[in-house]
Amino acid sequence: MRSAAFAHAHGDFVGKVWNLALASRLRCARLVTELDSVPLAGARHLGHRDTAFSPDSIVVGKSWRMRAVFDFLRVIEASESNVLIIGETGTGKEVIARLIHQRSSRRRGPFVAVGCAILSESLIETELFGHEHGAFTGAIRDRAGRFEMAQGGTILLDDVDDVPPAVQVKLLRVIQDRVVERVGGTRSIPVDVRVITGSKRSLRRMVSEGRFREDLFYRLNVLPIWLPPLRERREDIPALTDHFMSRFFKHSERVPVLSDTARQLFQRYSWPGNVRELENTCERLAQTCTCDRVRSTCMPASILFHTNTDQPLPVDRCDPLHPVSLDDRLHDVETNLIAWALKSSGGNKSKAAELLQIKRSTLGDRIRRLGLDEQGGYRDEHST
Repeated sequence: MRSAAFAHAHGDFVGKVWNLALASRLRCARLVTELDSVPLAGARHLGHRDTAFSPDSIVVGKSWRMRAVFDFLRVIEASESNVLIIGETGTGKEVIARLIHQRSSRRRGPFVAVGCAILSESLIETELFGHEHGAFTGAIRDRAGRFEMAQGGTILLDDVDDVPPAVQVKLLRVIQDRVVERVGGTRSIPVDVRVITGSKRSLRRMVSEGRFREDLFYRLNVLPIWLPPLRERREDIPALTDHFMSRFFKHSERVPVLSDTARQLFQRYSWPGNVRELENTCERLAQTCTCDRVRSTCMPASILFHTNTDQPLPVDRCDPLHPVSLDDRLHDVETNLIAWALKSSGGNKSKAAELLQIKRSTLGDRIRRLGLDEQGGYRDEHST
């Protein structure tokens, strides 16, 4: 049992460092050029020679982890082999898949993305492989599947870890033989597609648990790419934030500046939804923040109450170029301290009041006045 667990853990570790090791070796041999001399398709730079991001701007990288990914993409751009992209939800698997397609010889062909997680077992087969007229009730005409739609191009099967076992068998045949057979049909239809898959879970572990076919895993895992979660590349958060803020405020006369406290909140938050959550947060600020300077009071309650620290955040330093009223400054101080106390007490108002050395009723009044009660879930001493 222990040796099997160690083998699986070792395999996952090797997969994660594969990109970095290969890219480092190539750089040492001077076979990989700098990002700004050979940019990725559609990539631009944010004033830093090591920063690049995708056309959809969800993958930004000046961190060594993302540079390793970009270097590896450049290495495999001429390949036709299958690619497996492993990463949590929101890390940018589809964007990486699009970059691979745009840098490949198939870039003039279609790019077809399929989200396997949102398809039921009864629908995923006909969605992928198509169906013939009369194959089932409601099949009033022939319909091509996604593999046929991707003819001459690339197909992305995102969340392939959610594909049911019965469909895994048919998917294996398509990848091995490059033919599809529509539901209700008997013809084998040749397909010329490059297959990229995305998974939010370790397929190797799923194989060991009997939840994923081993032969299919090895067919998919020819060129593995591991995308790190945002919490493991925090150095990319400022560049991502600045880009998203500029994009969502592009029709405004000026882009609000993030205060020091707001940036610290972004840096300390764990971002369970990864880059997609950061993007959505910036969009929310664009819709709700009316100030010239984004402060902690503009932050969503989820970020205020779930930072990875047990200490209250410092108050923004005064900036003579951005004067602020005393009322606004006191509002920031009060919000930060109450948010810290509630987080430290697990949402228990009585314990939070003790930390702040005020009455519980006074704390309740201030929470309501500051609008912090919208977060909900707070308890008093009688509920514990």
